Amino acid sequence: MKIHNTLTKQKEDFHPINPGKVGIYVCGPTVYNYIHIGNIRAYLFADILRRVLEDAGYEVRLIKNITDVGHLTVTDENGEDKIEKKARAEKKTPREIIDFYENYFHQTEASMNILRAHYFPRATEHIPHMIRMIEGLIAKGHAYEKNGNVFFDVTSFLDYGKLSGNTLAQLKVGARLEQHLDKKNPWDFALWLAAPKGHLMQWDSPWSRGYPGWHIECSAMSMEYLGDSFDIHTGGEDNIFPHHEAEIAQSEGYSDKPFVRYWMHTRHLLVDNEKMSKSKGNFYTLEDITAKGYTSMDLRLSLLLSQYTATMNFTWERMQQAKENRQTLDRFAQRLATYVTSATEHDQERIDVGAVHKKFDDAMDDSLNTPLALSVLFALITEGNVLMDEKRLANPEDVRTIVDKMLSVLGILLVADEGETIPKEITNLALRREHARTEKDFVTSDRLREEIEAKGYRIEDVPTGYVLKKK
Repeated sequence: MKIHNTLTKQKEDFHPINPGKVGIYVCGPTVYNYIHIGNIRAYLFADILRRVLEDAGYEVRLIKNITDVGHLTVTDENGEDKIEKKARAEKKTPREIIDFYENYFHQTEASMNILRAHYFPRATEHIPHMIRMIEGLIAKGHAYEKNGNVFFDVTSFLDYGKLSGNTLAQLKVGARLEQHLDKKNPWDFALWLAAPKGHLMQWDSPWSRGYPGWHIECSAMSMEYLGDSFDIHTGGEDNIFPHHEAEIAQSEGYSDKPFVRYWMHTRHLLVDNEKMSKSKGNFYTLEDITAKGYTSMDLRLSLLLSQYTATMNFTWERMQQAKENRQTLDRFAQRLATYVTSATEHDQERIDVGAVHKKFDDAMDDSLNTPLALSVLFALITEGNVLMDEKRLANPEDVRTIVDKMLSVLGILLVADEGETIPKEITNLALRREHARTEKDFVTSDRLREEIEAKGYRIEDVPTGYVLKKK
């Protein structure tokens, strides 16, 4: 498998630190708002990465953090915590904000059939880990304290800028941010900040009663669950600087070991060639997509039509194409499930599923080239439909097996196209049930089946997913 490594700026063969095992850290949500389709794209990419590695036989340990404190509204240290700002605006406690948006995040991932991370560590539950790490950085001369605030001294880390290219030499001639009064250098970043009066989230520390900086959280949590050095760290392109650059500096400064072997970043998602923003009216959540008559699997297919290393342009025309592709998949699965040949053995033709398998794996092993992998899948569908039209397909079971494999790696769940009359409430229940079944949570799976049946619908499992029917 080859991976495009942001650190080296090139595609490299993947070799895990420990043979047969892979540690992955995914920058998760800051839980103060609804996650949007750009966030979903980043989490979907990490899901595909995990599925490909597990399909190849690796034992994967995936950690996805929950940022529930310390992410400020601006990139310097004078901003307001995003969660506190939301809590004040809605006249709620930070915990109420955190619980609501974290729950929304988990529900959205389940609807998108994104496999659950093995752990979802919360920043607020790892304050002691951060304090211990900050103490170590001060002891090694990488950090300093003033007036209860602690900052990382970027001049102490000679490799600063190796991920983003924003070296100290370049930063010195670049634009300046408003400098915190206690900083030695304007490029230093906060590890711990003394809480101002009235700050809603604060903890005791050796330096002040305060709260952690955003960057230290991910270093402390990733190293706690994956060790000082691990294989893959993912995130969106906007995380490269300053967040991931800061993570490298403080992590390697603390441990004196290489932090991450492969850095993988999803490029930006545009909407009609413009940056997504609420002010432009092009800020879309999953609910905005389904309100237009599309399913979560339509959105998944749409996102997979672009490789994660490429900037993606979201349009409603693209969503329509994805919907038609999903319907094509549904119809093909239904045909395969009921196909019976009437041709003589001499006239039958076998599809070379081995060649299909290799083309698909080659595409996914080429830095997760999902557009090419989908083209392999739809080429198979075209060939299979022709042979089924002529009643000459000799190996439908083999075709079903390879289709199942490809859909599993791509994380696509099929729903029979009974017509688009099945209510979204029912299709969403079915998707949640299939996700629970995939996760082997059979208690939840059975409960959702009963709920579906109580609402007047029947769900039947088939090799390529499931079929929903009205009773």
